[in-house]
Formats: sequence, structure tokens, C-alpha cells
Amino acid sequence: MVNAVVDRPADNRVAVPTGAPPKGRIAVLTADVVEDVEFFYPYYRFTEAGYEVDVITPSGGELTAARGMKLLETVALAEVDPADYLMLFVPGGHAPLQLRTLPAALDFVRAFATADKPVGLVCHGPQVLVSAGLADGRRMTSWYGVAEEIETAGGTWVNEAVVHDGPFFTARKPGDLPAEMHAIIEHLDQRSQTAGATGV
Repeated sequence: MVNAVVDRPADNRVAVPTGAPPKGRIAVLTADVVEDVEFFYPYYRFTEAGYEVDVITPSGGELTAARGMKLLETVALAEVDPADYLMLFVPGGHAPLQLRTLPAALDFVRAFATADKPVGLVCHGPQVLVSAGLADGRRMTSWYGVAEEIETAGGTWVNEAVVHDGPFFTARKPGDLPAEMHAIIEHLDQRSQTAGATGV
């Protein structure tokens, strides 16, 4: 029997690009103890849709999700510029508890909102919007336990799978991700077509 040599990447969870010309770059901002599916589902879905994805963490290096899945290499927050990205996605789990304490992370999120670039968040992700002062006057959803925080911060919480208000796309839980990602990618494609039509 001949043993086949399999060419495996150093990190077997790194998304493999489709080979098509990239449509642009997406930032995924997270930290350790992120909910596994809330990170990996959007990460792969953006790649599948033709976008390059940078996974950004407070210090770079290895990311370990709540249920043990890992990504061996991420980019340090200090090394990135919001101007280089089309949009931002913030998964949930316990990662937002760390991100919301970091001024650099809150400034990063604010930069996208100020530039009217889309920001996707799921589950506990909207806690970052609360701490960044971006929930006031906004209609959004989240994990049920975050609803009171949103309301206290001046937002309106609704029990819907996906809510789009201004630059923000929010979803309640992992089961909402297919609908949220469909809405986000449709929005990105429409923005791209509009920019192409106007030459911007």
C-alpha cells in the first residue's frame, strides 16, 4: 500500500480562498472564548462569497474559541486600519466582554460606524456597541440577556432574527446567522454595484 502525502496547511481551519478575484476585505474582530459557530460560520461564509477576511484579536497570535476550536494566527488590533476594510463583523460568546474593556477595540468599531461602513454583530456582540456609545437611538437585537443593556443605553431591542438599522446588522443567536449573513452579503453586493455604477 502506498502512503499518500497530503499537503496540509499549518492551520487546518484557515479558510481557503475560492480562487476568484477578491471583492474586498472584511475585518472580524474577536477574542478568546468567542462562541465557535458565531466566529467560524461568518468567517467561512465571507470567504465563500469572495471576500478576504482578516481575523483581528487584541494581541494577535492564536485564537481559542469557547468550545476549543482554534485559529493559529490572527492579526493584532494595533496593526490594522479600519480604512482598509469594507465592513466589520463582531461575533458573540464571551469575547465581547473583553473587547468592550479595550479603548482601541471601541475606537475600531466607532471608525466603521462613523464612516457608514456596515457592522455585523451576533448574540453578545452588541455589548460592544453599548460600550462604544453606539446603541443610543438604534433599533437592534441580540441574545436575550443583553436586551436590558441595550434599552438602558437608549436603544430599542426587538425579538427578531435580523435587524438592520443604519450601519448595524444584528442577530440574536447562532441559528439566526444564515439569515444575517444573507442580508449582509446582499447589502455588500448592492453597495459594490452602486459604487461601480457611480465610479466611486
